Amino acid sequence: MAFEVTSRPEHIKKMYKGMIITYKVSPALGIKLDWMTEITQVEQENYFIDEQRFGPYKFWHHQHHFKAIEGGTEMRDILTYGLPMGIFGRVANEVFVAAKLQQIFKFRKEKVIELFGNYSPTTI
Repeated sequence: MAFEVTSRPEHIKKMYKGMIITYKVSPALGIKLDWMTEITQVEQENYFIDEQRFGPYKFWHHQHHFKAIEGGTEMRDILTYGLPMGIFGRVANEVFVAAKLQQIFKFRKEKVIELFGNYSPTTI
C-alpha cells in the first residue's frame, strides 16, 4: 500500500488533540485515495488515538499505546475498523484488506527494530 503524508510538515511537528493529518493512500490497483485522520486523544508518553474523518474506511479507530520497560519502550496497537459497501466490503476485508493491514504493521515493526534494535528481556 502506497502511503504518503500530505499535511504540511510544519503543521504536524508536535502532536496535539484535534490535530488533522492528511494522506494519499493507494490500497489497491495503484488508485490513489485521500485520507484524513484526527488525533482525538493524546497522553504524552502513554498513548494517542487517531480516527478517520474522511477516507476509504467506513470507520477507523487506532489506539497507539506506549509503556516504559527495562531497556526501552513497548509499543502496542489496537485497531478497530470497518469497510463500506456491506457484504462487498466484508469480502474485500477477508480477501485482501486484513492481510494488507497485517503486512503494514509487520513492516512498521521491522522498521522500528532496524532503527532502534530488538528488545531482548533478560531473565534471572
